[in-house]
Amino acid sequence: MEIRAKGKLKAALESEAECKRQYGSDMTKKIMLRQNVLRAAGSLADFWPPNSGPERCHELKGDLAGTFSIDLKQPFRLLFVPIEESPPSDRSDEQSRWTSITKVEIVGIEDTHG
Repeated sequence: MEIRAKGKLKAALESEAECKRQYGSDMTKKIMLRQNVLRAAGSLADFWPPNSGPERCHELKGDLAGTFSIDLKQPFRLLFVPIEESPPSDRSDEQSRWTSITKVEIVGIEDTHG
């Protein structure tokens, strides 16, 4: 899967040294691991429940609807949005939608429950 990011977040995701400076050593290990898992996936469907594994990938609700979350170090999550060139017209089939997502933009690293 293709991963994108912008600004300071992009710098942290592309440089382990910068990531450690911004998030610390333990978080950097998890961030790099999760990026590698996302890159290795053919599509977001590789994380479709019950295949979510330790990442616990899920779509958020409420104010963050349309944003996906993957566990990092508690309580932090890696947040990303799909980059959909041709979004499906029927979003009722969630598994097909996840299969169609092959590019994502990481938009944050935060505690979504705080």
